[in-house]
Amino acid sequence: MIEVSGLTVRFGGVTSLDDMSLTFEQGTCGLIGPNGAGKTTFFNVLSGFVRPAAGGVRAFGVDLLSMAHYRRARWGVRRTFQTEQAIEELSVFDNVAMVHEHSRQGGSRRADVLDAIAFAGLDADPEASVRTLGAGQRRLVEVARAVVGRPRLVLLDEPAAGLPDEETSHLAEVIRRIPEHTGALAILVDHDMSLVSACCTTTAVLDFGKLIASGPTAAVLRDDAVIRAYLGVA
Repeated sequence: MIEVSGLTVRFGGVTSLDDMSLTFEQGTCGLIGPNGAGKTTFFNVLSGFVRPAAGGVRAFGVDLLSMAHYRRARWGVRRTFQTEQAIEELSVFDNVAMVHEHSRQGGSRRADVLDAIAFAGLDADPEASVRTLGAGQRRLVEVARAVVGRPRLVLLDEPAAGLPDEETSHLAEVIRRIPEHTGALAILVDHDMSLVSACCTTTAVLDFGKLIASGPTAAVLRDDAVIRAYLGVA
């Protein structure tokens, strides 16, 4: 469970998150909103890249914001980014193994890395260079990096952007199974409402840094305020 209370982030005169308070329960949760709503800023706060002006975040009973950013990966924070982070010159295996090095997982590194690759449904040779992979496979490498090493919190920032429907459907199935496979809470940010609906039991909506709705995904997507702010229907 992630408990967010009064979270406020300002960049100069711009308030990117404005007194955000909500709870993300266990499972896969959605976080949506128009461009500039504050979604990536929220992920950056959880990751330790941005320090809020006010508020707090408790993750599974731990004060996450009091933890140094470099310790959060070992504690169990994982994320994907809108731009790929895998190193093209390295193999699939080595890219995933790099993240495992910073995890809290004991046991066999090779077994853990291969398990993460298999979980993502990546049909490429683990020893293949990432530069040889197609766009969909590269996204799955990012997911494998996010789930290796017993994460507690998996943050997925637009993982399906630009993918065709067939590859998005496969990705949806993988994302939906992250909590069951890893025990982690997953939070998905994406503009594809069909992906959010397929993956997320609950969804929260930001608009200009303000939380305007949260609850069961189907009900949230029917909310009038969400339709006006995000889906563009008067």
